[in-house]
Amino acid sequence: MSLQNLSEWLRCPNCVLPLTPSAALSIGCPAGHSFDVNKRGFVSLLSGPRKFIGDSAVMLDARDRFQGGGFYSPLREAIARIIAGERPSRIIDVGCGSGYYLRAVLEAVSASHPPDPPRALAMDLSPAAVARTVRSGTETDGLVADVWSALPIRDAAANVILNVFAPRNAAEFHRVLTPGGLLLVVVPQSSHLQELRAAGLAVSMQPDKARHLVDGLSGHFVLQSQQSLSAVLSLSAADVGAVLGMGPSAHHTDGEAVLTADAATSVTAAFDIFSFRRRAL
Repeated sequence: MSLQNLSEWLRCPNCVLPLTPSAALSIGCPAGHSFDVNKRGFVSLLSGPRKFIGDSAVMLDARDRFQGGGFYSPLREAIARIIAGERPSRIIDVGCGSGYYLRAVLEAVSASHPPDPPRALAMDLSPAAVARTVRSGTETDGLVADVWSALPIRDAAANVILNVFAPRNAAEFHRVLTPGGLLLVVVPQSSHLQELRAAGLAVSMQPDKARHLVDGLSGHFVLQSQQSLSAVLSLSAADVGAVLGMGPSAHHTDGEAVLTADAATSVTAAFDIFSFRRRAL
């Protein structure tokens, strides 16, 4: 962990002045605000009340189990390929989760454009998620923050923002991206996990999610491209439990219902990948 590398991403959440290393495990600003840095390489800059809670360690364990099965590998590869084509030097993953997608991105960018590896900032509301992501590579710094608030990130800090199944803050994303920077957003299609929703196991989804996404970002970003991916997965009962346990359904699903799922279930996985360009305002 390098406090210097971590601080170069960040600004003070209280006064927006740049943060710099101030002690062995702390960073601070010229106004005297100081923040402790976790020895695992991340800092929490949360402030004020929050409407939501981050993913728990149990949810992240479920995500690791499901993603480890390779079910979302085509999505992961598509994300990595798109971002590698940008040749970015600095990437922010907003809603990093377990770091599954970010790891593939960093590997692809490093393989395509050596010798200088890109740096990444893994951001999530969940300290457990950020800790899990930063431990996977020395090139990744970690930030616990709320996407719905002003981000404690410096202006024009990154060339690319990655946002997979996570909330978005259009104005703040615009501010922290460099001119012409890429915002890559992944959202589920209406058919995603439709079999589990029909069985009452998964929570309902917002209708016309893609249209709402494009409309919500249009004031700050220009849609450059859209790619759709879908497949029908054959999932065991354990796989079904993992896919439900790793996302929002984990807060609502009846655990007994999951345990009685069929031994093998066909489940649709369907995603839209959107590439947006930062609009010059």
